[in-house]
Amino acid sequence: MLIKNLSIKNLIFAVLLIFVPISIAAEYLHWEALTVFITSCLAILPLAAWMGTATEEIAIVVGPSLGGLLNATFGNATELIIALVALKAGAVNVVKASLTGSIIGNLLLVLGFSMLLGGLRYKEQEFQPTIARLNASSMNLAVIAILMPTAVNFTSSGVDEPTMQRLSIVVAIAMISVYILTLLFSMKTHSYLCEVGVEAEAGGGLTPEGEKPNVWLWTGVLLVITLLVAIESEMLVGALEEATTQLGLTELFTGIILLPIIGNAAEHATAVVVAMKDKMDLSVSVALGSSLQIALFVAPVLVIAGWFLGQPMDLNFNPFELVAVAVAVLIANSVSSDGRSNWLEGTLLLATYVVIGAAFFFHPAI
Repeated sequence: MLIKNLSIKNLIFAVLLIFVPISIAAEYLHWEALTVFITSCLAILPLAAWMGTATEEIAIVVGPSLGGLLNATFGNATELIIALVALKAGAVNVVKASLTGSIIGNLLLVLGFSMLLGGLRYKEQEFQPTIARLNASSMNLAVIAILMPTAVNFTSSGVDEPTMQRLSIVVAIAMISVYILTLLFSMKTHSYLCEVGVEAEAGGGLTPEGEKPNVWLWTGVLLVITLLVAIESEMLVGALEEATTQLGLTELFTGIILLPIIGNAAEHATAVVVAMKDKMDLSVSVALGSSLQIALFVAPVLVIAGWFLGQPMDLNFNPFELVAVAVAVLIANSVSSDGRSNWLEGTLLLATYVVIGAAFFFHPAI
């Protein structure tokens, strides 16, 4: 059944590859922006899946330590590339929204679907509460870190952009340091606590069972896919403003809801599939770990990149976004703290996501 589910997932992503040439044709033949936007979104979905597969295959060859680092680095590579392209184009508000949207989506949408569908099949599932608590503590730190610059701006008058950016750089360095320490903890000093679902993760590869992956082939695949994701991201961002206007969506809603789903679709599918196979440890690790990586690695990297690109990227977020993130972290921590899950808890997470999504949909454009 696991092979069947994975094959269906891979088949869907393989079919979606047709949108790579279609989106490129749409861009160079100057089709309308909405068509370019939609086809680029659909093209990124399978590319993200192949990027994850290539990373996993290389990780099998290079060993658990380097492989773990590789997976941690490329875990949200698609979303990071989209964000960097958007940042370069000056869409700072969209980038900020996509960061908070990714955290919210992983904690509520992905974990919610995993608990719901897994719970419907197995009634109650168990996972390691230790890892959930560690991720919860780290996420609490991340919320505090991104809250501070906003609080400084809200409680002060006359805080100029250079000052806010310097504060954000300091906070970003602290967050990246914590992220490095969490990698050291999970892969070295306390690896025995984090060795969940390793075989299941490796099982996503496309090579025959027992055959060692060709590291040079998969490295080449990874480089090509990364280039294609960058190209598709350029087209997506270029069509973003006009397309969202035609769809009647604000940039805030697009960044919070649409872009995170596009960038993380493959990872989301994996978390749900393994939950339905009663591998809730792995599913929770994917959902919570991805949120943690966004908060402690991707966001700080974008702040530093904004400094070099001359874009005003800082950690001064829309207060409403911070409220949504805090709510998501609070309920996810509450649900995952006991190391058990069921379909009702999954429903609660999904309902929270729907409420937050509706609030952002009706939130006026900023």
